[in-house]
Amino acid sequence: MPTFTSNDAEINYQTFGDAHNPALIFSNSLGTKFSMWQTQIDYFKTNHFVICYDTRGHGQSSAPKGPYSIDQLGQDVVNLLDHLNIAKADFCGISMGGLTGQWLAINKPERFNHVTVCNTAAKIGQEQAWLDRAKLVREQGLKPIAETAALRWFTEPFIQSHAAVVDAMSNDLAAGSSEGYASCCEALAKADLREQLKTIPVPVLIVAGQQDPVTTVVDGQYMLDRIENAEMFEINASHISNVELPNDFNVALDNFISA
Repeated sequence: MPTFTSNDAEINYQTFGDAHNPALIFSNSLGTKFSMWQTQIDYFKTNHFVICYDTRGHGQSSAPKGPYSIDQLGQDVVNLLDHLNIAKADFCGISMGGLTGQWLAINKPERFNHVTVCNTAAKIGQEQAWLDRAKLVREQGLKPIAETAALRWFTEPFIQSHAAVVDAMSNDLAAGSSEGYASCCEALAKADLREQLKTIPVPVLIVAGQQDPVTTVVDGQYMLDRIENAEMFEINASHISNVELPNDFNVALDNFISA
Protein backbone atom coordinates (compact mmCIF):
# COMPACT_ATOMS: atom_id res chain seq x y z
CA MET A 1 0.00 0.00 0.00
CA PRO A 2 1.40 3.44 -0.81
CA THR A 3 2.82 5.71 1.87
CA PHE A 4 4.26 9.21 1.88
CA THR A 5 6.21 11.24 4.39
CA SER A 6 4.34 14.06 6.12
CA ASN A 7 6.78 15.93 8.34
CA ASP A 8 7.76 13.29 10.92
CA ALA A 9 5.19 10.60 10.01
CA GLU A 10 4.82 7.96 7.30
CA ILE A 11 1.18 8.16 6.25
CA ASN A 12 -0.46 5.06 4.79
CA TYR A 13 -3.11 5.81 2.17
CA GLN A 14 -5.02 4.27 -0.70
CA THR A 15 -7.00 5.67 -3.62
CA PHE A 16 -10.01 4.21 -5.40
CA GLY A 17 -11.62 5.11 -8.71
CA ASP A 18 -10.62 7.38 -11.57
CA ALA A 19 -8.20 10.20 -10.72
CA HIS A 20 -10.04 12.42 -13.24
CA ASN A 21 -13.19 12.35 -11.08
CA PRO A 22 -13.78 14.84 -8.24
CA ALA A 23 -11.60 14.00 -5.24
CA LEU A 24 -13.22 12.90 -1.97
CA ILE A 25 -11.02 12.26 1.07
CA PHE A 26 -12.10 10.38 4.21
CA SER A 27 -10.57 10.73 7.69
CA ASN A 28 -11.00 8.04 10.37
CA SER A 29 -11.99 8.24 14.02
CA LEU A 30 -9.80 7.64 17.07
CA GLY A 31 -8.78 4.00 17.38
CA THR A 32 -9.85 2.93 13.89
CA LYS A 33 -8.22 2.67 10.47
CA PHE A 34 -9.37 3.67 7.01
CA SER A 35 -11.11 0.33 6.41
CA MET A 36 -13.93 1.80 8.54
CA TRP A 37 -14.94 3.61 5.32
CA GLN A 38 -15.35 0.46 3.19
CA THR A 39 -19.07 0.94 2.48
CA GLN A 40 -18.37 4.58 1.52
CA ILE A 41 -15.48 3.52 -0.73
CA ASP A 42 -17.76 1.04 -2.52
CA TYR A 43 -20.50 3.64 -2.93
CA PHE A 44 -18.46 6.66 -4.03
CA LYS A 45 -15.60 5.21 -6.10
CA THR A 46 -17.71 5.05 -9.28
CA ASN A 47 -18.16 8.82 -9.55
CA HIS A 48 -15.35 10.11 -7.31
CA PHE A 49 -11.64 9.71 -6.85
CA VAL A 50 -11.78 8.37 -3.28
CA ILE A 51 -8.78 8.90 -1.02
CA CYS A 52 -8.52 7.16 2.35
CA TYR A 53 -5.64 7.30 4.81
CA ASP A 54 -4.74 6.14 8.29
CA THR A 55 -4.39 9.12 10.64
CA ARG A 56 -0.87 9.30 12.11
CA GLY A 57 -0.55 6.82 14.96
CA HIS A 58 -3.24 4.59 13.45
CA GLY A 59 -3.44 1.57 11.15
CA GLN A 60 -0.35 1.23 8.98
CA SER A 61 0.72 4.86 9.36
CA SER A 62 3.70 5.38 11.64
CA ALA A 63 3.33 6.53 15.24
CA PRO A 64 6.09 9.03 15.98
CA LYS A 65 6.38 9.97 19.64
CA GLY A 66 3.76 12.57 20.58
CA PRO A 67 1.96 14.50 21.76
CA TYR A 68 0.35 15.32 18.42
CA SER A 69 -1.64 18.48 17.70
CA ILE A 70 -4.75 19.21 15.66
CA ASP A 71 -2.50 21.37 13.46
CA GLN A 72 -0.42 18.29 12.63
CA LEU A 73 -3.47 16.15 11.91
CA GLY A 74 -4.82 18.81 9.55
CA GLN A 75 -1.51 19.45 7.84
CA ASP A 76 -1.14 15.73 7.11
CA VAL A 77 -4.30 15.96 4.96
CA VAL A 78 -2.99 19.00 3.08
CA ASN A 79 0.34 17.25 2.53
CA LEU A 80 -1.46 14.17 1.19
CA LEU A 81 -3.42 16.29 -1.30
CA ASP A 82 -0.13 17.94 -2.33
CA HIS A 83 1.49 14.53 -2.71
CA LEU A 84 -1.34 13.47 -5.05
CA ASN A 85 -1.26 16.81 -6.93
CA ILE A 86 -4.87 17.55 -5.98
CA ALA A 87 -5.66 21.26 -5.74
CA LYS A 88 -9.17 20.91 -4.32
CA ALA A 89 -11.21 18.09 -2.79
CA ASP A 90 -14.30 17.25 -0.81
CA PHE A 91 -13.57 16.13 2.76
CA CYS A 92 -15.45 13.83 5.11
CA GLY A 93 -14.19 13.04 8.61
CA ILE A 94 -15.75 11.38 11.63
CA SER A 95 -15.15 12.09 15.32
CA MET A 96 -11.41 12.95 15.49
CA GLY A 97 -11.52 13.14 11.68
CA GLY A 98 -14.41 15.59 12.01
CA LEU A 99 -12.29 17.82 14.22
CA THR A 100 -9.56 17.60 11.57
CA GLY A 101 -12.19 18.68 9.02
CA GLN A 102 -13.10 21.75 11.07
CA TRP A 103 -9.41 22.69 11.29
CA LEU A 104 -9.11 22.36 7.51
CA ALA A 105 -12.25 24.44 6.89
CA ILE A 106 -10.84 27.16 9.16
CA ASN A 107 -7.20 27.11 8.04
CA LYS A 108 -7.18 25.74 4.47
CA PRO A 109 -10.63 26.55 3.02
CA GLU A 110 -9.20 27.16 -0.44
CA ARG A 111 -8.40 23.44 -0.72
CA PHE A 112 -11.97 22.20 -0.23
CA ASN A 113 -15.27 22.43 -2.09
CA HIS A 114 -17.29 20.92 0.75
CA VAL A 115 -16.39 19.73 4.24
CA THR A 116 -18.47 17.09 6.05
CA VAL A 117 -17.93 16.64 9.78
CA CYS A 118 -19.61 13.66 11.42
CA ASN A 119 -20.19 12.67 15.03
CA THR A 120 -17.88 15.37 16.25
CA ALA A 121 -17.68 18.66 18.14
CA ALA A 122 -15.63 21.85 18.07
CA LYS A 123 -14.22 20.65 21.37
CA ILE A 124 -14.59 16.94 22.12
CA GLY A 125 -14.75 15.99 25.78
CA GLN A 126 -12.65 17.43 28.59
CA GLU A 127 -8.90 18.02 28.52
CA GLN A 128 -8.11 16.12 31.73
CA ALA A 129 -10.14 13.08 30.69
CA TRP A 130 -8.12 12.81 27.46
CA LEU A 131 -4.82 13.21 29.32
CA ASP A 132 -5.90 10.53 31.80
CA ARG A 133 -6.79 8.21 28.92
CA ALA A 134 -3.43 8.85 27.22
CA LYS A 135 -1.64 7.96 30.49
CA LEU A 136 -3.74 4.80 30.95
CA VAL A 137 -3.04 3.62 27.39
CA ARG A 138 0.70 4.21 27.70
CA GLU A 139 0.73 2.20 30.95
CA GLN A 140 -1.72 -0.60 30.14
CA GLY A 141 -1.98 -0.71 26.33
CA LEU A 142 -5.17 -0.56 24.30
CA LYS A 143 -6.92 -3.71 25.49
CA PRO A 144 -8.91 -2.01 28.30
CA ILE A 145 -10.11 0.70 25.88
CA ALA A 146 -10.96 -1.85 23.20
CA GLU A 147 -13.07 -3.92 25.60
CA THR A 148 -15.55 -1.05 26.10
CA ALA A 149 -15.26 0.72 22.72
CA ALA A 150 -18.31 -0.91 21.13
CA LEU A 151 -20.60 0.60 23.76
CA ARG A 152 -19.39 4.08 22.80
CA TRP A 153 -19.40 3.39 19.07
CA PHE A 154 -22.69 1.60 18.37
CA THR A 155 -26.23 1.14 19.61
CA GLU A 156 -27.07 -2.08 21.45
CA PRO A 157 -29.25 -3.49 18.59
CA PHE A 158 -26.38 -2.99 16.12
CA ILE A 159 -23.90 -4.68 18.49
CA GLN A 160 -26.26 -7.67 18.75
CA SER A 161 -27.00 -7.95 15.03
CA HIS A 162 -23.55 -7.14 13.58
CA ALA A 163 -21.21 -8.97 15.95
CA ALA A 164 -18.57 -9.67 13.27
CA VAL A 165 -18.28 -5.98 12.30
CA VAL A 166 -18.10 -4.89 15.94
CA ASP A 167 -15.52 -7.55 16.83
CA ALA A 168 -13.33 -6.66 13.85
CA MET A 169 -13.24 -2.97 14.76
CA SER A 170 -12.66 -3.71 18.46
CA ASN A 171 -9.81 -6.07 17.55
CA ASP A 172 -8.27 -3.44 15.26
CA LEU A 173 -8.32 -1.00 18.17
CA ALA A 174 -6.71 -3.52 20.56
CA ALA A 175 -3.97 -4.24 18.00
CA GLY A 176 -3.18 -0.57 17.37
CA SER A 177 -0.27 1.57 18.52
CA SER A 178 -0.58 2.64 22.15
CA GLU A 179 1.76 5.59 21.53
CA GLY A 180 -0.18 6.68 18.45
CA TYR A 181 -3.54 6.45 20.23
CA ALA A 182 -2.26 8.25 23.32
CA SER A 183 -0.65 10.99 21.22
CA CYS A 184 -3.97 11.56 19.40
CA CYS A 185 -5.74 11.72 22.79
CA GLU A 186 -3.32 14.53 23.64
CA ALA A 187 -4.23 16.32 20.40
CA LEU A 188 -7.91 16.03 21.33
CA ALA A 189 -7.17 17.29 24.84
CA LYS A 190 -5.85 20.59 23.48
CA ALA A 191 -8.02 21.03 20.38
CA ASP A 192 -10.68 23.71 20.83
CA LEU A 193 -12.03 25.30 17.63
CA ARG A 194 -15.17 26.87 19.11
CA GLU A 195 -14.04 30.47 18.64
CA GLN A 196 -12.93 29.93 15.04
CA LEU A 197 -16.09 28.30 13.64
CA LYS A 198 -17.51 31.65 12.58
CA THR A 199 -14.58 32.16 10.19
CA ILE A 200 -15.35 29.06 8.07
CA PRO A 201 -16.25 30.13 4.50
CA VAL A 202 -16.81 26.72 2.87
CA PRO A 203 -20.11 24.78 2.86
CA VAL A 204 -20.21 22.37 5.80
CA LEU A 205 -22.45 19.36 6.42
CA ILE A 206 -22.74 18.30 10.05
CA VAL A 207 -23.83 14.70 10.59
CA ALA A 208 -25.07 14.21 14.16
CA GLY A 209 -26.00 10.84 15.67
CA GLN A 210 -29.28 10.92 17.54
CA GLN A 211 -28.03 8.10 19.79
CA ASP A 212 -24.41 9.24 20.02
CA PRO A 213 -23.29 9.42 23.70
CA VAL A 214 -19.88 10.92 22.83
CA THR A 215 -20.62 13.84 20.51
CA THR A 216 -24.28 14.71 20.73
CA VAL A 217 -26.85 16.45 18.55
CA VAL A 218 -26.33 19.44 20.87
CA ASP A 219 -22.68 19.50 19.80
CA GLY A 220 -23.82 19.44 16.17
CA GLN A 221 -26.28 22.27 16.80
CA TYR A 222 -23.48 24.34 18.38
CA MET A 223 -21.48 24.10 15.16
CA LEU A 224 -24.55 24.71 13.00
CA ASP A 225 -25.33 27.95 14.86
CA ARG A 226 -21.82 29.33 14.28
CA ILE A 227 -20.80 28.19 10.80
CA GLU A 228 -22.26 30.57 8.23
CA ASN A 229 -22.86 28.08 5.41
CA ALA A 230 -23.77 24.90 7.30
CA GLU A 231 -26.54 22.34 7.34
CA MET A 232 -27.16 19.43 9.68
CA PHE A 233 -28.31 15.88 9.05
CA GLU A 234 -29.47 13.91 12.09
CA ILE A 235 -28.89 10.18 11.72
CA ASN A 236 -30.52 7.58 13.95
CA ALA A 237 -27.23 5.99 14.97
CA SER A 238 -24.56 6.12 17.63
CA HIS A 239 -20.96 7.38 17.30
CA ILE A 240 -19.71 5.47 14.24
CA SER A 241 -22.73 6.37 12.15
CA ASN A 242 -21.19 5.59 8.74
CA VAL A 243 -20.81 1.94 9.77
CA GLU A 244 -24.10 1.64 11.65
CA LEU A 245 -26.34 3.20 8.98
CA PRO A 246 -24.24 3.27 5.79
CA ASN A 247 -27.11 3.79 3.36
CA ASP A 248 -28.54 6.83 5.16
CA PHE A 249 -25.02 8.19 5.60
CA ASN A 250 -24.01 7.72 1.97
CA VAL A 251 -27.15 9.34 0.57
CA ALA A 252 -26.81 12.37 2.88
CA LEU A 253 -23.15 12.83 1.94
CA ASP A 254 -23.83 12.29 -1.77
CA ASN A 255 -26.66 14.83 -1.79
CA PHE A 256 -24.47 17.40 -0.06
CA ILE A 257 -21.38 17.12 -2.26
CA SER A 258 -23.44 16.80 -5.45
CA ALA A 259 -25.55 19.91 -4.82
